[in-house]
Amino acid sequence: MPTENTTNTATGALKVSVTVAGEQRPVAGATVTVADLDAPNRILETLTTDSSGQTGIINLPAPPVALSLDPQDNIDNPADNTIPYARYLIRVSAPGFEPVEIRGTEVLGNVLSLQSVAMQPATAGNEEIISIPAHTLYGNYPAKIPEPEIKPITDSGEIVLNRVVIPEFIIVHDGLPDDATAPNYYIRYKDYIKNVASSEIYPTWPESAIYANILAIMSFTLNRVYTEFYFNRGYNFTITSSTAYDQKWINGRNVFDNISYLVDSVFNNYLARPGVIQPIFTSYCDGQRTTCRGLSQWGSQQLGEEGYSAINILRYYYGNDNYINSAEFISGVPFSWPGYTLGIGSAGDSVRQVQTQINRIARNYPALPTVSIDGIYGEATADAIRTFQGIFNLPVTGTVDAATWYELSEIYVAVSRISEPM
Repeated sequence: MPTENTTNTATGALKVSVTVAGEQRPVAGATVTVADLDAPNRILETLTTDSSGQTGIINLPAPPVALSLDPQDNIDNPADNTIPYARYLIRVSAPGFEPVEIRGTEVLGNVLSLQSVAMQPATAGNEEIISIPAHTLYGNYPAKIPEPEIKPITDSGEIVLNRVVIPEFIIVHDGLPDDATAPNYYIRYKDYIKNVASSEIYPTWPESAIYANILAIMSFTLNRVYTEFYFNRGYNFTITSSTAYDQKWINGRNVFDNISYLVDSVFNNYLARPGVIQPIFTSYCDGQRTTCRGLSQWGSQQLGEEGYSAINILRYYYGNDNYINSAEFISGVPFSWPGYTLGIGSAGDSVRQVQTQINRIARNYPALPTVSIDGIYGEATADAIRTFQGIFNLPVTGTVDAATWYELSEIYVAVSRISEPM
């Protein structure tokens, strides 16, 4: 890989969150060091995680934002040094845990990067090393093998579901489908989408282009879920991390704050066609190195710059009869969003559910204040929600919209291991 761009004219930001692997439990008092990937012994920042397992937000140098907006600056050419993102080395240590080193955390100008770190309890004193490869828009990855947009019932991947369901987890096979040595990872659905979107597009793009790409990624994923594409072929996973077969997921990579929030806001959406139940299989490609019968990622960025809305970008590539649909069934959450934002003055069972969940989550996250479970949304509940939103990287509003509601539900289920069967 070429070296970093040496003319840093932008500033990005980084926040690190540390939890116990396999548990929704923060690691307080962990030491986090940040260094340039190309100068690993020169420590730029040393931080300590708080009671929520998080560092403060730190500012770091990044290349000019323009590099992530021009496809010609994203050709992996060893003769140049125009990498559109800075790459950092993150080391994390804490008493009682194996140390973790992440090589290649990406930071772009004017964007907050969120790096999650899962630490294993100490056993043999082995350091875990995670290497993040080049972004798909910059590195060289295999082109997608074409597939039909709608999978026929007579196909070997026969449809077995009669409704679209948002799964609680995605099982990602980190390799080619027939590679038996590649590991499988159980990933929360929203976390999977955030990871793929952060791997496939840049957070510096217009919001409409980011939204359009997220919708394509979610529809692609839910087509795999709905058709049980790999399970019906004898595999034990939902999707692969290969760009030749699916879309890029990278174990341990950082995600970007604006992408994270958009996913939280629209995670139960997908693209559909009239008279077809299954989410459409939304093929996409970068539009520069490879072309396809689907969305061009760089083309969507340009359309966003020209003022196209997300749905108009999608219709430009997939046709005017595609529309955004919403799945009514979401696995792994105890209660569905009531359909309106909860705030000061709200009352009833939905408020009581929020208060119950806050109090249970507070047992794992002591910075979160407990509240009276009285079904009345007062200042104490609003303050607790603001704290929750700050911890889990949501806009700090003090009100419970759909994004906050479902994040509350998912964290509550994670800490209590309780969910209602569908």
